Amino acid sequence: MSLGGRGNRGEGGRASPFETGLDRSAANHVALTPVSFLARAADAFADRIAVIDGDRRLTYRDLDARCRRLASALRGRGVGRLDTVAILAGNVPAMIEAHFAVPMLGAVLNPLNTRLDAATLAASLAHGEARALIVDAPFRALAEEAFEALPEPILVIAVDDPGGGLAYEDLLAEGDPDFAGPGPDDEWQSLCLLYTSGTTGDPKGAVYSHRGAYLQALGNALAFGLSADSVYLWTLPMFHCSGWSYPWAVVAAGGTQVCLRKVEPAAIYRAIAEQGVTHLCGAPIVLSMIVDAPDAVRVPFPQRVRCATGGAAPPSTVIAAMEALGFAVTHLYGATESYGPATICVPGPDWDALAPAERHGRMARQGVALPTVAAARVVDPATLAPVPRDGATVGEIGLRGNTVMKGYLKNPEATAATLGAGWYLSGDLAVQHPDGQIEIKDRAKDIIISGGENISSLEIEEVLTRHPAVMLAAVVAQPDATWGESPCAFLELKAGAPQPSEADVVAFCRAGLARFKVPKRIVFGPLPKTATGKIQKFVLREQARAL
Repeated sequence: MSLGGRGNRGEGGRASPFETGLDRSAANHVALTPVSFLARAADAFADRIAVIDGDRRLTYRDLDARCRRLASALRGRGVGRLDTVAILAGNVPAMIEAHFAVPMLGAVLNPLNTRLDAATLAASLAHGEARALIVDAPFRALAEEAFEALPEPILVIAVDDPGGGLAYEDLLAEGDPDFAGPGPDDEWQSLCLLYTSGTTGDPKGAVYSHRGAYLQALGNALAFGLSADSVYLWTLPMFHCSGWSYPWAVVAAGGTQVCLRKVEPAAIYRAIAEQGVTHLCGAPIVLSMIVDAPDAVRVPFPQRVRCATGGAAPPSTVIAAMEALGFAVTHLYGATESYGPATICVPGPDWDALAPAERHGRMARQGVALPTVAAARVVDPATLAPVPRDGATVGEIGLRGNTVMKGYLKNPEATAATLGAGWYLSGDLAVQHPDGQIEIKDRAKDIIISGGENISSLEIEEVLTRHPAVMLAAVVAQPDATWGESPCAFLELKAGAPQPSEADVVAFCRAGLARFKVPKRIVFGPLPKTATGKIQKFVLREQARAL
């Protein structure tokens, strides 16, 4: 029986009516770009507060005009399509403005890590071929040191402190507030260049597209519950994965962004209370700062604040403490290569009935794909076949969709190795539960193999963070003459907490771990971190080998 019909292309090649006379036009096809969110917000919410920076307020009308001025002025200074404009700044209004103005011009924005050393900063500027750099006053000296290593000068725009150079506000005064930027020629056009944060010691430049950023922003806005009433506090560095897309996501929702120039507990509590903050994001270290803040800096607030965290699974003790303080914690998972968050932990209908420890443990899972991610699976890395959803079979997290990067700038070999199999393979080892929730067991390189047994560093870290004196824990492999490898724990203690001995911590671990998983060595002191709060385990592995 033939299933063909008048609407299908038959064996003779006759065109379907669904493919004839139904062409793309300016009326029904526009390239997706997050820049469009600002035009819509300025039209629909012109007098609504878009940005709060201390005592300063910008409405959406103001923000739109400033972004158009910046785009216009950059073009007047010779910046064109696919030229790179770098920015070295904290969470200030200029960062938000650059996320719209630069792609509005069809150029590529390169937010830079403010904790880079001058040599790495210079290498990033040279590798990305930056035509201009917007630099915030606290980082001017660092930038000037980096300029000495650049092969040729670039246009420098100084925020707050021009230092004899071109002032940011003067540049905006050159621009047209009604400038209609050309935007992208195609939604696949490059939008942002983001260098990986360096937890592996090998940063690479991930390239994002207009299409990917548009979808990522909407996926985050939907998953995190942003609305026109949302007040988003910038506790996450905007240079990290373009702030997980939230400069665009909050504008898409018509909400308000609150700038925070220094992430510290007193400023966080004060902003939440004074500005009515409803949402914030940050690495687990930010949650620990909030939980461990002294009573003197805590300010009461009546609203429930949604807090999204990622980068590592937050300890269940931190989730419990955050809830007690008035925060609702959402766990996200992703990477620079996936525009930040790719999965979100969605509580099951029966979780509220669970004992608190079990519920908080489940809340630390990596969860399910965002609605704008095509697929998030735990796969066998050799065959790419999905592993059974039994919560026990370990595989590697793979991601696929429009919110996976285009590739690494000028690095086709690394791009092919990372994306060539048709998936972005993360290097994270995980299981998938029957309800679809993904749970990381460890980074592939962080698994400790002791006497032929695989030991999860995350499992040990979870137990260590239950110790009342421990704020942060990181466990790595240490060479062992008998077992090949053994766990070595690095602990950062809470301020003012009694100092435990190595024997005290070992005894604590023995009560919660199998004997072969108990760390053989305990090291106390501050942990090395990236600017986004991720612990640099590659540094700790080197230290462990030297012990």
